[in-house]
Amino acid sequence: MAPASVLVLLFLAILSPFPNVSAVGVNYGTLGNNLPSPRKVAQLLQSTLIDKVKIYDTNPEIIGAFSNTGIDLIVAVENYHVANISSDTSAADEWLTNRVMPFIPATSIVAIAVGNEYLTTDPDHLKPNALFQAMQNLHSVLVQRGLDRKIKVTTPHSMAVLASSFPPSASTFATTLMPVMTSIVGFLADTGSPFMVNAYPYFAYRDNPGMVDLEYALLGNASGVRDPKGYEYSNMLDAQVDAVRSAIIALGFGNRTVEMTISESGWPSKGESGDKAATPDNAKTYNSRLIERAQSNKGTPMSPKKNIEIFVFALFNENKKEGGVSERNFGMFNGDGSKVYEVDLSCQFCSSSGGTLGFGEKMSSGVRGPSVWCVAKPHADEKVLQAVLDFCCGPGGVDCREIYESGDCFAPDKLHAHASYAMNVYYQIHGRNYWNCDFKGTGLVTFSDPSYGTCKYSQQ
Repeated sequence: MAPASVLVLLFLAILSPFPNVSAVGVNYGTLGNNLPSPRKVAQLLQSTLIDKVKIYDTNPEIIGAFSNTGIDLIVAVENYHVANISSDTSAADEWLTNRVMPFIPATSIVAIAVGNEYLTTDPDHLKPNALFQAMQNLHSVLVQRGLDRKIKVTTPHSMAVLASSFPPSASTFATTLMPVMTSIVGFLADTGSPFMVNAYPYFAYRDNPGMVDLEYALLGNASGVRDPKGYEYSNMLDAQVDAVRSAIIALGFGNRTVEMTISESGWPSKGESGDKAATPDNAKTYNSRLIERAQSNKGTPMSPKKNIEIFVFALFNENKKEGGVSERNFGMFNGDGSKVYEVDLSCQFCSSSGGTLGFGEKMSSGVRGPSVWCVAKPHADEKVLQAVLDFCCGPGGVDCREIYESGDCFAPDKLHAHASYAMNVYYQIHGRNYWNCDFKGTGLVTFSDPSYGTCKYSQQ
């Protein structure tokens, strides 16, 4: 075991705050019988600009596949589990113990989405207060485990929680939902968790093509829609976000900080007969602009300095999803990994050497980000290196199977080589700050790829 001084040093490194960076997220649904394996998906996404993935359950194969990738993951409590978790904290603790704890910190789980559009999915049978109580219980368990700063608890809403969305400045939540929304928004403000909303200009245009300008729905620089309070909107998505902001302010939270996240937004490439909106060209236009919007660090007319995190819906077409044709065709990719339409997910900082795999993005040994690694210094003290290795493969959460006897990095069977591999993985998954490669003076940051043969050193 590592000496206490080493463990304290490394645990302090884990708890160090990371700088906020602009993220592009994607929703990874799995209601299809022709989708690639989660491991393949995780490998291929590392060569793209996607750095956050939101799933709709706690599928262990998916969560495990994203370990040591540098991609953040948002997991979910399914709607039918909410009532049980709301019953008491022991139920929440059992859920967390079984569904989440086995995978952290190797997998960077940053949030738990409690339900999905829970308040508007089945209002006759799902109890609104159960949602709030479930969120509270999960947060309490995270606090007990010291994980509440790393893992936030929130819930995605549909736009149907609003009484009306236009004009944005006059928007309020539906009267029947105001009590529970007051509790939820207060919880989010207290815990520093984002308000999640699923916003789809597509549906507004599809249902009212004569009243909604297509370019306005497609995030184009339209002529503009003016709000009575003077805000001018060049696209519908900004107006939808600000409608939610106004509803939050109307509850009395105007002086509190509640960040906004667009947890779902996208455009289908195919719809029912007669649906002229759902085309590959429109889907390409909307999602390309949505990705640009996510990277722009821009706010909305009502809050121009507040960046909005965005999750594109969706990664794949899902051929077994219920509903109309459009519901099965929101994906940017087909099940075989080919693009439904051309959309640029390339990462300007990712390695561009190597072939083209799967999603069509260039990759080299599945790496992402600037080329920098962490290895053990050539003459590092072996007793300290052994303590570092024990920490990384234990409390540090590194998946060390590659340096086991059957792994690609087992040879050479030397402490220095094994420690270098483990130190690099730890460095990558914890933010690549200089202190993440200190390891009591035994670590060294290098710009030369230490990979050899079949042993590949990961990058964030």
